[in-house]
Amino acid sequence: MISINNWRTPGTTLALGPLLSLALMVFALPAQASWQGFDAVASILADAEQVHEQGLALEMPLVSEDGSAVPINVKLDHPMTEDRYITRIHIFAQGNPNAEVVDFYLSPALGRAEVSSRIRVNESQRIWAVATNNQGEAWVTHHDIRVTVGGCLMTAEDNSTIALSQPRVALPRSFTAGQPAEIRTLVTHPMETGMREGPDGNLLPRRLVERFVVTLGDETALEVHLHTAVSANPYLRFFLAPQSSVQAQFVWHEDTGFEVEEQVSLSL
Repeated sequence: MISINNWRTPGTTLALGPLLSLALMVFALPAQASWQGFDAVASILADAEQVHEQGLALEMPLVSEDGSAVPINVKLDHPMTEDRYITRIHIFAQGNPNAEVVDFYLSPALGRAEVSSRIRVNESQRIWAVATNNQGEAWVTHHDIRVTVGGCLMTAEDNSTIALSQPRVALPRSFTAGQPAEIRTLVTHPMETGMREGPDGNLLPRRLVERFVVTLGDETALEVHLHTAVSANPYLRFFLAPQSSVQAQFVWHEDTGFEVEEQVSLSL
């Protein structure tokens, strides 16, 4: 073994100390969090007072044979009270043509920080979820998925004439005041991205359900912004925890300005 102290040649004695110090400094630097290399996520977390990399659950398959409708569920064990609640949940697909997938804007009226949808995944890649609360905290997690057939640029029949229609809302038979209950919604719509070819080889026109809003009485309980990676016939699952019997309105907004709605009574 050669001792560093004995390995000295003219002109190197003074340089060795600084080089060792520099090496120690490099090895001592903390590893960069993986989300910092993905601008879409990093921009949301840039203003967070605290970022947690544990606690947020992103549930989806490890492998999907069809990337056009991959189920996804995001949840966080967190209070949903007026004083402390989750305000936003964002989903990103790092390998899709457009990274933004879907954005959920939550309120305490949901009672539970859990949302679901079905999304298009273009290729094997990393899917990200980010959640923030009203006190400046943020949570981030990711899930790697392998896809056999991509779901974004696949050819399709010309369904440009299909209208935004048939809104459906599945509710529990009854609600308990302040207790979250599962709500499932679906609407018929092609969710054309503007990037897919029709039978004639030309691109089908872009047409999206770009926004979904749930109102309880006069208050907005949930707003969802949908991007090109949300699957055709958008499916959304979430929770509502009404404090009293109330009229609920569910509205789907198309980017053409057209909209459809469903109104139901939530009875305690």
